[in-house]
Amino acid sequence: MSHAVAAIHASSKSEFYAALNRQLEAVLHGERNWICNLAQTSALLMQTLPDLNWAGFYLLENGSLVLGPFQGKVACVRIALGKGVCGTAATRRESIVVPDVHAFPGHIACDSASNSEVVVPLLHRGQLLGVLDLDSPTLNRFEVADARGLERAVQILLAASDVP
Repeated sequence: MSHAVAAIHASSKSEFYAALNRQLEAVLHGERNWICNLAQTSALLMQTLPDLNWAGFYLLENGSLVLGPFQGKVACVRIALGKGVCGTAATRRESIVVPDVHAFPGHIACDSASNSEVVVPLLHRGQLLGVLDLDSPTLNRFEVADARGLERAVQILLAASDVP
């Protein structure tokens, strides 16, 4: 089934993410496949969030993060836990907002055009499954309100999917 993605016009980030997450629930409704839902989520985020150049997932496999479904340019394939923004968010098991990735110690530059980043861990029943990673070419693109809205999106994704 095809889902139309509506443009979101909102007066605040919380209102924007409430609308985005309603769309995410509609897009994922009736499909339980984990990989399919990861792909649909990354596509929806790339289509609806302004000023992104990458949106996708890294999945935990044999102790490192491995590239999963995404939208954007070719990316780093493997990221060690504790390395870069993704590996740090995974290790800490908490979202990280980075206003300027070039100032982040140990930043891994998969795309030199990226200047800011937000990473949200995928936690299911206490298990780390991976991370959601969004990059922007604009400095200071993300703030805590983005992390909170994306954390809700991750909860929706996990609840809608048969996770491994």
